[in-house]
Amino acid sequence: MINPTNIASQPTKINVDVTGISGDSLTRTIIAAYLSGYDIIQINSKRILAEQKKIIRQVCYKLMGPEIIEETSKSVVIQDLLNPQEISIKKGIKRMFLIANSMHIDAVKALKTKDLDLAIDVIQRDDEVDRLFLLISKQFKSVLRRGSLLGSSDISIDEYHDYRMAAAPLERIADHAQKIANITVEIEYTIPEKTFDIIEEASSTSRYIVENAVTSLFNSDVKLANEVINKVETHKDQLRNLNKLLLKIDSPLPAVALRSVVDSIDRTGEYGSNIAEVAINSSMNP
Repeated sequence: MINPTNIASQPTKINVDVTGISGDSLTRTIIAAYLSGYDIIQINSKRILAEQKKIIRQVCYKLMGPEIIEETSKSVVIQDLLNPQEISIKKGIKRMFLIANSMHIDAVKALKTKDLDLAIDVIQRDDEVDRLFLLISKQFKSVLRRGSLLGSSDISIDEYHDYRMAAAPLERIADHAQKIANITVEIEYTIPEKTFDIIEEASSTSRYIVENAVTSLFNSDVKLANEVINKVETHKDQLRNLNKLLLKIDSPLPAVALRSVVDSIDRTGEYGSNIAEVAINSSMNP
């Protein structure tokens, strides 16, 4: 049960009863309290189990700002120590893009060179993108509640909404880079050079779409956003040709794995197109 101790437009503390709550349910409960913008989250129970404390620590690691400042057998107090002005929503989006884009580049490179260390590094980087996404989601909820982020008036609510809309596809782009890296770790197959040349070409097109979509968003460039969306159709032709090549692979497991790679490259381009659509909509804000 979640019980706010201060029901106001600017909540500062919340008490969360976690009796009988564990696993993913406990994770979701803490994240929900974090997203609601409370500065202090006090987790209470008749007795907080070791497994619950482990989950609480793991959740704090996944979030930006929250730190455990007090711990007893019956309660754990988490305080958000991050100043909202340290990472603006615009800066958060830029960081999400830079990390997700580098993840995609390195995931494809690791697949080509069979560099397992690089693939594992890509997998681990996804946590940082998730943390930024949750922070941006939290900031957006705070803006909706208060009308602006504490101490900030340079970005309108409409702009906050548009950046939040762009954050979701960036988070998914990182997920697909992680998926490619996971395949690199699992697959034991030497990809023919001709096939990989086309994979790299398709990957490059996906990155072009995403990079220019983000640029169009920050610059309110409708012309560039439309060019990005139109580029997706050309990208589909690349991917169809690539899938035809993959049908010639005799071994079923590598064929399935590489089709998953192609699907992730395809989705990356589509998510870039989604960001371009946000850019067009954003340009019409009053």
